[in-house]
Amino acid sequence: MEDWIDYYDSTHTIYASKLHRDLHFQIIARDIIGYISSPDAVVLDYACGEALSAAKVADACGKLYLAEPAPGVRGRLIARFAPNTKIRVRSLDDLRNMDEKSIDLAVMNSVAQYMTPDELDAAFLVIKRLLKPGGRLVVGDILRPEVGMARDVAALLRFALKHGFLKDALIGLVSTALSDYRQLRAKVGLQRYSEAEMVAKLAAAGFTASRAHFNIGHNPWRMTFVARHAF
Repeated sequence: MEDWIDYYDSTHTIYASKLHRDLHFQIIARDIIGYISSPDAVVLDYACGEALSAAKVADACGKLYLAEPAPGVRGRLIARFAPNTKIRVRSLDDLRNMDEKSIDLAVMNSVAQYMTPDELDAAFLVIKRLLKPGGRLVVGDILRPEVGMARDVAALLRFALKHGFLKDALIGLVSTALSDYRQLRAKVGLQRYSEAEMVAKLAAAGFTASRAHFNIGHNPWRMTFVARHAF
């Protein structure tokens, strides 16, 4: 995961435009809010990235922890949300020192593809310790083995057409093809899981899981899973 952390901690160009970036985080925030069951809930966003719309999530819950591995991104999160008393920023290492059974909802969105299988197993165990007995883990944006990059491109272009940044998206695709992202993706790769594989992986970590009807975010070709403690 270190190579990907370094990439996202740099001045990357993964978004086609500011509008694309803002809409991306707004939609993720909207979808996360849909999983919050109580205005008093304690929520953890694991490897949250820039989390530009985190304030909206915080408005819908009691406390929001933003856990981010990239130090530069983490510094920006601290500065951005310092006035918001409901938001706390943590490193992934900090999570190991948090009180067990203190989280109602943990979200890991668009993260699993950047982790090795062993790293993902370790992350699930950390989250399992933090989750309350009735808590939920939502794992979103899982890449499927049978779905290639063409589907990602199609999902982006449809999203761009709907929201009015199609030209920027086309230019962005060309830029991405020539960028460090494409080179890193070819070098390191992205992890992909079938529905059965992800359910089994969560079961091995002590969860009972099922696939959600809709994926978090704009890409319908990827999968989201909802997991609970296995009793």
